[in-house]
Order: sequence, then C-alpha cells, then structure tokens
Amino acid sequence: MADNLPTEFDVVVVGTGLPESIIAAACARSGQRVLHVDSRNYYGGNWASFSFSGLLSWIKENQQKADLSDECEDWRKLILEDEEAIPLSSKDKTIQHVEDFCFGDQDSAEGVEEAGALPKLRVLGALAAQGESPGPEKESPAVEEVSPGSEKEDAAVESPGEEPQSCSEAARAAAGDGAGAAPGPGAAPSTADGDSAPQPAKTEAAPSENAAQEPKKITYSQIVREGRRFNIDLVSKLLYSRGLLIDLLIKSNVSRYAEFKNATRVLAFREGKVEQVPCSRADVFNSRQLTMVEKRMLMKFLTFCLDYEQHPEEYQEHESSTFAEFLQTRKLTPSLQHFILHSIAMVAQTESSTLQGLQATKKFLQCLGRYGNTPFLFPLYGQGEIPQCFCRLCAVFGGIYCLRHAVRCLVLDRASGRCKAIVDQFGQRISANYFIVEDSYLSESTCTNVCYRQISRAVLITDQSVLNTDSEQQVSLLTVPPLEPGAAAVRVIELCSSTMTCMKDTYLVHLTCPSTKTAREDLEPVVQKLFNLNTEKETENEELEKPRVLWAVYFNMRDSSGVEKSSYAGLPSNVYVCSGPDSALGNDCAVKQAETIFREMFPAEEFCPPPPNPEDIIYDEDEIEPEESGLNNSPETKPETSAEESSSEGGAAVTKEE
Repeated sequence: MADNLPTEFDVVVVGTGLPESIIAAACARSGQRVLHVDSRNYYGGNWASFSFSGLLSWIKENQQKADLSDECEDWRKLILEDEEAIPLSSKDKTIQHVEDFCFGDQDSAEGVEEAGALPKLRVLGALAAQGESPGPEKESPAVEEVSPGSEKEDAAVESPGEEPQSCSEAARAAAGDGAGAAPGPGAAPSTADGDSAPQPAKTEAAPSENAAQEPKKITYSQIVREGRRFNIDLVSKLLYSRGLLIDLLIKSNVSRYAEFKNATRVLAFREGKVEQVPCSRADVFNSRQLTMVEKRMLMKFLTFCLDYEQHPEEYQEHESSTFAEFLQTRKLTPSLQHFILHSIAMVAQTESSTLQGLQATKKFLQCLGRYGNTPFLFPLYGQGEIPQCFCRLCAVFGGIYCLRHAVRCLVLDRASGRCKAIVDQFGQRISANYFIVEDSYLSESTCTNVCYRQISRAVLITDQSVLNTDSEQQVSLLTVPPLEPGAAAVRVIELCSSTMTCMKDTYLVHLTCPSTKTAREDLEPVVQKLFNLNTEKETENEELEKPRVLWAVYFNMRDSSGVEKSSYAGLPSNVYVCSGPDSALGNDCAVKQAETIFREMFPAEEFCPPPPNPEDIIYDEDEIEPEESGLNNSPETKPETSAEESSSEGGAAVTKEE
C-alpha cells in the first residue's frame, strides 16, 4: 500500500513533469534508489495529455480550484526539536483564466457515454480527496516496484507495443481496445537497428478523394462519444530532429517506448492568407509561389546561414540591429523576409538580434532531412507520452511510483542545513539524500521573490485544415505575426487524426504565445482570423471557407523556466527545483535543466547512459551452460526487427544515425 513505503531512498522526486521524469530515469539508471510521487492522479503535470472527457474534468477542477483536504492534519507533530518544516502547497496555482466554449448543440450530448469507457468509473480526484483507494475496476496498485523486464499496467511502465494510458483515466490499460486505433499487443517496438531514416506513418493516411468537398458535419455528441480518440496536450511543442530531446531519447534507448510522426509542412500567414513555406532545397525549386529570382535569393541566403560563423564580415556591423533589420539589408523581397523571419527562424520581429536570428535559422536548416521534409517530429498520442516514457525507464530500473500521493513538507535538519526527509499525506517520514521538487508544489512563502511569466494557450477542435491540400493527414506548424504593436507572435500547431490525438474528420489545433493579457484576449483575434466561430450557416462566403471551430478552451499557464534557485527562499542545497513548460517550440530547456541538476548531484555518473548490450551481459556459470550461451549469441537466434515491422503501426522510428 502507498502508506507502507520503504523509509529510505537516495532520491525523492515530487512531480512527474518532463524534467523530473528525465532526472528520475537518469538516477535509477545510475543505480540510485528512486521514489517518484505526484499528488495528481495522472502522469505529466502540466506536460500531460488528456482524453476529451479527461480534459473536461481538468477544466472543471481548475475552474473550481478546490483544495484537497488534509489526510494527516497533525503532521507537524512529527517534526523534532532540531528540525524545521518547509511546507509544500497542496493547491496547484499554475493554471488561470480557464474558459471553454462549445460551438455546437451541447444539449444533444446529454446522456451520451464515451465509447469504451469503463462503467461507473468514479472520479479519481474525488477519491484522492476522500483518502480512498480506487475501486475494483482499477487494476494497477498505487505503488509498484518494478524489476527489470517486468511489466506493469500503469502508464509509466506499460509495454512499448501497447496503447499508452490516457491521463484522465488511469485504468485505460485495462479498458481493452481504448481509442480503437492503437497498436496491438504484438506490435513491434518503434526503434529499428540500423538506418536512421524513419518510415512514413501509415495510420489513417488515406488522402481525401476531393479536398474541395464540404467537410462532414461533426456534432458535439460525436466528440463526446469518441472522446477516447482524443489526446489533448496541455503544452504544445514539437521535437527538433537534431534537438537535445531526440538525442537523449536515442542515447538512452527510451525512443523504443514511443512512436513519432513527421511534421509535414511549415505554413505562413501573410496578407490574410495561409501559405506553405518552402523549407528544403526541393521545396524551394518546386515552389510555384516564388519566382526564379526569389528562389536564387532564398537559396543563397540559407546557404550563408548554414556557415555564417565563417563569414563574420557579413553580419558584424549589424550585430546591434534586429534580425528583421538585418534581413532588409540582404536584398530579399518582402515575402522572403516574412518567410525567413516568422516561419524559418521563428524569432520576435522587434526583440531578436541578428545573431539570435542567424542561430535559429541555422538550427532549423540543420534539422532538415534527418527524418523528413521538415525539421520537426511529433510523438503519437501527444506530448504527454514523453514524460511517461522516462517514467517507464525509471520503473524498469527499480524506481517506485505513487500517484495521488501528496507530500506535506520537507524536513530540514537545522544543524547541517540540509533536507533530510519528507512527510507524506499518511504522516510517514521518508529519508533521502537528494530531493527534486516541481515548482508548482512550492508554497507561496518559498516563492515570494520569484517573478513568473505566463503562457497563453488555446486548444480548438475544428472540422477541416487551415490549408486544404490533396492529403488530409497533415501536421502543420504556422506562426502568425503580431496583429497589433506590442502583441506577441502566435504559434499554431495543427494535428490530424493520424497523430492519434483526435477523431477522424477533425483536427486538433494548439495556439501558444507569451501572455500579455488573459489567454482569450491574447489568442481570440488570431482564432477569428483563421477560423469560423459562427454556429449558424447564414454567414458570408469568406467565413464559410474557413475551418469551423467545434469546441475551444483558453487558459493561462505559469512559465517558471529561467528562475534561479537563489530566488526561492529558504531552500536547502540538496533540494532542486524543476520548472514547468516554457513557451518555446522545442524541449531543450527541460533537457538542459534535467542534465544540470543530475550532474550537480552525481558528477561522477554518466547522464542517461545507453542500455547494456544483451551480448555483453555476463551470466553466472551455474545459471547458463556454455552451450546455451553460444546458442543465444548466434546470429541465427537473435531476434531482429525489420524496418517494415517497426513502422507497421504508423510512426516514424527514431533511431541513431550511423
């Protein structure tokens, strides 16, 4: 049971976001005893993905902001005279201004049940608040210690070929076919030995017979009924194909737990229209929207950006200028300047320097061609799968996991000035050498001097793409320039059903920008430019051509990235704070933070080393006879996964390049 944990660990991690999960995996991989806890009933924290019903529950929870009741109100009595308690917050204050809108007939969904959902599934948050354990329909226990090679029905350590667990329903693994489009139990892992070129996704990728035909009318009741086909991310990001996260996934072999799909196109919003941006050399020369002169201009500039450090004379006199001003000196047409600034470099028009723009452009170009025609990958089933993959690695190497398990305080030893233990919701003291705490768990008194930024987020379910083409299955990245002075550019990521994040004939659209006001005030003008928000059909022809919004939610999320540890009041030296998601497109910040913290704790250990080769494992002579060993190492008996098998369930295999 969760109230009968071991009392000593090497590392205790509080929160299951991406940085915390990477640290937990790295510590377990290096032989440390790890306890990983989260007061929520799902993995990922603000990095999580939800089914539609799960997201509705999350919205309700954050609109009500109900505080969890203390299960152990007298935990302060457990603090000794020579100790001091640093209370942790039991209330998540990272989400604000949550507003959701249904643009269909909401009454028609009354009484509609989600397909595949377990009957009479009780709300897990309510169970946690009452201190109850899950009912018989929950097959996974609250705490499990997993030995290498064992399987677990929890989302953190489920077998790679099976469907990932929905964050809103912890019993998804026990619910049979789940979303109905997941790989079966016999599916091969997504990582193939050898070639680095990924195989194209094959799930639901049938091109539309007529892209110009009217989209099918989707009702709100259909969305509710097919809610398990949705995996809706709280934070919207893509993975750079040569970014730190992809490198870490390959190095640690965590990539075998996930599948990825290429982002198929980069778009631009210019003069009120959405256009496709030519990225690669082939795209540039095949483009019909660029003249021959523009193609040469663009190729010349992009070639310069790839090795701009070798030609400092070209940009040194413009180092104090913005990147937008530098582009104006390069004899580029206005359309090319727009493409480079907003869709390739993706930097702020008025704030980013020339060097920042050149660095961003070079990073974009270096990532091209590794796994597809764009620099980006997206994980099937959503961004929330990535933290769960690292949790699975930690569990395989002996980490213990507890969801719905709150920590009341950190226990500080006054003599040494170090944290020596935590006290959990059951009043149990758990000792450790190091403590990792996610920022949202810290109390207001600890964060008094911290100045947080905010991220504005919107999630839309629409009936068609922002730019219709012959293929319906597109993963698109669009940057909308600021619509008014002082506003921020808005990043739009549009996902199709083959990413396993939405039902067929719908698209999932994520909008993100740094906050200046509430999320709705920041993002609704862009939504109105790109989409039709009217529920009635009596609208202008121009509006009818736009995708129709079926459902939308806006919310503000705290951005705690970049906060120095010294800003937190009274934290001991062996307590490390992990930040939540930032507003950047990639995940480099989380990976850098995780590696920095790990190296501070264990400077002599390798960060997430590759797993051992089975051929290099030395067995006891008593266990395995020499003849057996020889047979097991023979090429004929070694299991191999072909490239076709590894991508048979619709994903790009992320593998190491030769």
